[in-house]
Amino acid sequence: MKTLTCVIVDDEPLAVQLLESFVNKTPQLSLVASFTDSVEAMQHLTAEPVDLLFLDIQMPDVNGMELAHQLPSETFIIFTTAFREFAFESYEVNTVDFLLKPIRYTKFLNAVEKVMARCEERVIVSAEPTNPENHKSQSSNLNPAESTFLRVDGELKRVDFSQILYVEGMKDYVMFYLDDERRPLITHLTMKAVEQMLPTDRFMRVNRSYIVALSKIRTIDRNLCLYIGDEIIRVTDMYKETFNNYLNRQLPG
Repeated sequence: MKTLTCVIVDDEPLAVQLLESFVNKTPQLSLVASFTDSVEAMQHLTAEPVDLLFLDIQMPDVNGMELAHQLPSETFIIFTTAFREFAFESYEVNTVDFLLKPIRYTKFLNAVEKVMARCEERVIVSAEPTNPENHKSQSSNLNPAESTFLRVDGELKRVDFSQILYVEGMKDYVMFYLDDERRPLITHLTMKAVEQMLPTDRFMRVNRSYIVALSKIRTIDRNLCLYIGDEIIRVTDMYKETFNNYLNRQLPG
């Protein structure tokens, strides 16, 4: 089993001590350094990247989100914070999990296991004998998470990807239509942000206003109109080539 190098960044010394104790009793982890100063941490991580970063968000000088955006894409991040409202924003970067303080070891260990699973998937993808284009496509589709958080009416609501029928965009808001909800969940997001959030092997944008769950499509007519839930959604010209390529991969022979 691979041992992951990790760094802890938190401006609260007691929080650092707790995380250090968790790391020290977790055999999959090897602690490289701990920092209470985010600027020093950024300088160290730029020079010596690690596999995993335990990162607080609310810090002076450079906050955790700003630091995360400076990291190489290979570095996994587990955010640790006392502020629940940062949960959704944290998924803009390569976040594996979001731990709300006070942190319990069981939650900590679950988050580490998610990172280990991501590492194993990277190894599998890199070992597959594919041409560069296929490899690029498969790597971009890698997203083992099965859910996300949406801010709805001031609260964070966990939504399983398997629940989503389609997403409709309306300027700066989007509506998530779920197969077990009578009304859509409305949240302040852009369609571009939703595209980045959802696994690309399971969801596809088919026009400027809609992203659909591919597995939820019941019928496709000759005009490339998709029958999904109670809605009929048309694939527009801009997205036809990508959608037709998907269809060709699904057809037998």
